Amino acid sequence: MSGILVVAEVFDGELQPISHELLGAARKLSDGGAGPVSAFVAGEAYAQDLIHHGADTVYVSNAQGLEIGLADPYLAPVNAAIEQSGADIVLLGQTNIGRDLGPMLAFHHKTAVSMETVDLQLQDGRLRATRSCYGGNARAELTWKEKLQVATVKGKSFDALEPDTSRSGEVKNVDAAGETKIEVLSTEKAEASGVRLEDAPVVVSGGRGLGDPSAFTTLEELAGLLNGATGASRAACDLGWYPPSQQVGLTGKVVSPNLYLAVAISGASQHMAGMAGSKNIVSINKDPDSNMVKVSKYAIIDDYKKVIPALIEEIKKVK
Repeated sequence: MSGILVVAEVFDGELQPISHELLGAARKLSDGGAGPVSAFVAGEAYAQDLIHHGADTVYVSNAQGLEIGLADPYLAPVNAAIEQSGADIVLLGQTNIGRDLGPMLAFHHKTAVSMETVDLQLQDGRLRATRSCYGGNARAELTWKEKLQVATVKGKSFDALEPDTSRSGEVKNVDAAGETKIEVLSTEKAEASGVRLEDAPVVVSGGRGLGDPSAFTTLEELAGLLNGATGASRAACDLGWYPPSQQVGLTGKVVSPNLYLAVAISGASQHMAGMAGSKNIVSINKDPDSNMVKVSKYAIIDDYKKVIPALIEEIKKVK
C-alpha cells in the first residue's frame, strides 16, 4: 500500500479533536499494512503535535484562504500533498470542510468518496468503509474501484492515540495554493460557553415535548454537571426555544458523544441521523412507543419534570 493522508483541521488556533481521531484510525490501518501515515495541515506550528499523535510525515501549507474554513482553498494544496506522499487513502473529518472537500477530491481524481464513515477496515489490501445510511437506520459497506480511496469520518468513531513526545517525523512544505469563488465579508461567532457541541463527550438535548423554552435552563444545568453540552431538536429550534447553532440533526450538527441524553424528543428521522453515532443513548419520554425510546439503550418513561431535577440532585451528591 502507498500510504494514508489525514487532512487535519485547525479552528481558533487549535487542532481540532477530529484530527487526532483520524490519526488514530490511520495508525490502525497502517498497522494492518496500509503504509505510512502522513498529515496535511495549515500552519507549521501544528506539525509536531500531529507527529506526536501518529503522523510519520506532515505536509504544511501556509497558503492564504485556508483560515476561512471553506473547502475550495484546500483543494490544490491537499492534491499536492497527495502527490508528494503517494497516498492512496485520504481521510477527512465529517465537518464543514470535509463534507465539501471529500467530494471535490473524489471528482478531481475520478474516484468515489464514503461520507459519514463510522468504521474503516483493510481487506485484501483495499479499504472497506462502513457508513450510515437511510437516516442512520442502516449501514452500508463500501469499497473502491479506483486507486485513490477517500472517506470522511464521523467524529468519535475512532479513539485518538495518547501523544508520544518521543516520536519524530518529517515536516515538508506544500507550495500549491488554492482559490475560492466565495468572498467572506465578515464572520459572526455564535456565543457559547463550555465545550463545543460537536466535541462534547456528553450531550443533553431537549425537544418540543419540553413544552416550555425555560426548561432548557434545567438541561443546561444537567449538561454542566456532566461536563457536556446542550443540544436541541429542530422542532425546538424552529419554535425559537434554543439557538439554531445547537440544533442536532441532519440539517444541524452531527454529534457522536459517549452519552446522548434525549429529553422529550420523539425521534424524527432527521434528528436520529444527527446523533445515531452516539455510543450510549438514554431517553426520558412519556411515550414508550416513540422512536427515540426504541433506539435507546436505556429509557425512563416518565415526565422529565420529575426525572431531571431528581437526577441533578443525585449527581450533586456524588460530586
